[in-house]
This record gives sequence, C-alpha cells and structure tokens, in this order.
Amino acid sequence: MPQLFTGTFVDTPASSHLRVRRNHLLAVDDQGYISHVAPLSDPSSQALLKDNNPTQLGKHSFFLPTYADLHLHAPQYLYAGTGLDLPLLQWLERYAYRAEERIDSDEALAERVYGRLVERLRENGTGCVVFFGTIGVKANLVLARKVQESGIRAFIGKLSMDESPRPTYGEASALSSLTSLNEFLDSFESYISQFPKHRQLVQPIITPRFVPVCSDELLEGLAKVSKERNVRLQSHMCEGRDQIDMVMMNKKLDDEKVFDKFGLLTPQTLQAHVTYLDEDMSVLMKERGVTIAHCPLSNQYLSERQFPLREALDASLSLGLGTDIAGGYSPSIHTAMRQAVIISRMREGDRCEKAGCSFAGMKSEKEGGGRDLRVDWKEAMWAATRGGKAGMGLGGALEVGMEFDAQLIELASDENPIGTGPLDLFDLEDKSIDTDNDEWWIEVLERWWSNGDCSNRKGMWTQGVKVA
Repeated sequence: MPQLFTGTFVDTPASSHLRVRRNHLLAVDDQGYISHVAPLSDPSSQALLKDNNPTQLGKHSFFLPTYADLHLHAPQYLYAGTGLDLPLLQWLERYAYRAEERIDSDEALAERVYGRLVERLRENGTGCVVFFGTIGVKANLVLARKVQESGIRAFIGKLSMDESPRPTYGEASALSSLTSLNEFLDSFESYISQFPKHRQLVQPIITPRFVPVCSDELLEGLAKVSKERNVRLQSHMCEGRDQIDMVMMNKKLDDEKVFDKFGLLTPQTLQAHVTYLDEDMSVLMKERGVTIAHCPLSNQYLSERQFPLREALDASLSLGLGTDIAGGYSPSIHTAMRQAVIISRMREGDRCEKAGCSFAGMKSEKEGGGRDLRVDWKEAMWAATRGGKAGMGLGGALEVGMEFDAQLIELASDENPIGTGPLDLFDLEDKSIDTDNDEWWIEVLERWWSNGDCSNRKGMWTQGVKVA
C-alpha cells in the first residue's frame, strides 16, 4: 500500500527553476520511491485516493527535498569552531591531524562524536552527507554504522595518505595504504549487505586526502581501485595558495593536472573547494564530469579566494554545497546556502567597484557592463538539494522515480498563526494563499529561507521512512 501525501510540494528541478506545486497528491511506493505526483483534481490522483487515506499537510506547510552536504570531516566535529585564525596547513597540523588521531585510537570517543554529529545533521535537514573520515578502518566502520542507524544517507571516506607530515598519523607506504583501503571496502560490504538494497543508505568513497600527502604510486593505485571496484572518489583540489604552491614544488604540475594525470577526474569524482577555478579548469571539470563541493564558510577562513559560483553555474558544472566541518563551524547547509549568496554579492560588489559603478547602475554583459556575479536564493537552494544529490547519483527533487527524501517545513499553524519559530509573518493573511499564481508562496518561501531555522522543520524522511 503506497503512502499518500496531499498539500504543497516545493523543489528546484533546475538551477533557475523554483517549482511550487499546490493542491497535489504525492505517492511513495513500498521501497521508498516516488510513484506519483499530480494535482489532486487529476483522475489518476482521484483513483489513488479512492482506496487510500492520505496524510494532509497543513495549509502553511510544505515538503522540500532534504539537503545534501558534499563535504564534511566527521572526526573534526570534535573541535568545530576552533583555531580558524590559522593558515590551512598550520591549522591541519595543530588541530585536524590530532583530532583524527584521537578518534582512531579511541573507539568510545568515535561512538560519542559520530552519534552526536548525525543527530545534529538530522536536526538541520541534512539527508545526505559525504564524509571524510580517518585513516583507520574501525573508526570509519563506526561512522558507517551510526549513519545507517540514524536513517540518513552518507558516503564514508577512509582517508588515504602515505606522505603525511605528522610522524604519528599517516600510512607507511602506498602498498599499506591500499591494503588498508581494500580491508575497509571488504568490511564495509560485509556490513551493508545485511540490509535490503533500497535500505542500504551508506556507501564507501575512496578518499585521497589531498595531493601533498599522497605519493604518485598511491594516487595511481587509488584510481585503479576506484575503477575496478566501481567506487566513487573524493579529495580536495585547488583550495589554498600554500597547498597549490606545495603541489607545484613537489610534483611540478598544477593540482588539477596531477589528479588528471592519474585518471582521478571522472564522473565518479567529487572535488572540494576548487576556489582557484578558471576558464581552463572549468572546461576540464566539465569534460571529465567532476562534481564540485562549494564550501562558502570555510573558504572565507582558509582560502585566499572565493569559489566563482556564478561562473560555475553559467558553465553548467556539476556542483553542490558543503559545510566543511571543521574548516566551517556550522553543520547547517541552510547556513551554507545563505553564505553562498552573500559571497556572490560581495564578489559582484568588488567587480562593480572596479568598474566604477553601483549595483543599480550596472549594465548587463550584453550592454558592455560585464557579467553579473550575483547568485540568488533559489539557485542556492538548487545547489543544496538537486545539484548536490545529482552529483552523487541521487535524485534531489520530488519527481516520479526518485527517492522520497524530504523534509516537512512549517511556516505557520493554528497554534502559531503569525509564524512558526523565528518567522513573523504579520501580513500572512493580506495576500491570498489560494491564488492561481505562486506570488504568496514565493514571497513567504524567501522569508523562510532568510529567517527560518530548525524549529520550522517538523519531520524528515529518507527513502520513504520517517527518520525525524
């Protein structure tokens, strides 16, 4: 028997398209996939309603796809919000490596930290997350189990790094690193195979930390494992000037060219940051089908540049958002959305200042005024949902055939007629919610996007199962 929901459904099937479907029926089959979305008045909807009782959403509530966090260092949650005054490589040595070493050596600590982390992610509406873990096998299996039990999706990355700058935290050789990786993949497969296919919520992802800590032999071996075992791969690329300079000094190649040399840029690849994206690199990313994780908050702290999001969207690159715990201090992708928009406006302000004009007086590119670098809230929502999930082989929209991964958002209710949580919608009734156009919904959705918080989230589903 299908699950039926009636009410308002919001998603972003394309980066330039916010879709609001009111008075619709959505059906979910017994394996958690969306099997029907149509107006309530449609004969096919009426036929479904004849034999089934639907769950009716509140008048001022809606379903939205859950968020995807494409870049999060799970063990670094241990010290999130610490040491962000330091340059990247110093910060890694003083905080990141030490935290990861602690997690690897203390399974009870891993249980505590990872258990709390997945709770925080659910609270913030994150239904899919791509993790960097540690170099140890056991701690990463703890992370996989905690996520699977929580009911959200994840990709678990056991770190590979055979040229670590820290004597007590690293892998002895490329061979030992690859042996450890295969042990992890085998153990992971043994664990996840006990669940039905549609309930296997976690997957492994091959994770060379970044080029400066990986030998050529290891990078070549990781590409081979990824291809032979059909496992996705992630890393950091072109994040900060010190990292880029180190790669050039040691490898005599640009960061992206090292990855490409060893066959590590493919449609299976996710690269975090890429703040130094230029036209040539953009063409390469597009040709190789690479997905980019834009981490706006951490980039402000640990990179000299901001990711050119407007240009990446215009080039139709595959991309999503990441929190980058603990380079970023917030586990909220909603915060990342807001930061992405703010940064795009700062970039546009800098461009306008150099051009000697204001936002209001700026001519379009066709009129000789140059490209507008701003990104709006709807595009950021696409990156947080459809964009990020599509890059990881998932749906990310509320369409037939896609996973029903959704969050229920409440704007107002009978108990809170002016607005739920932080929302103060004083003029809520001044405009009709039932008009044929979406004016009311677009305006109120933007107000929720700008001001809403976790208190507006009243439920969360993964693969058709309510998990929060």
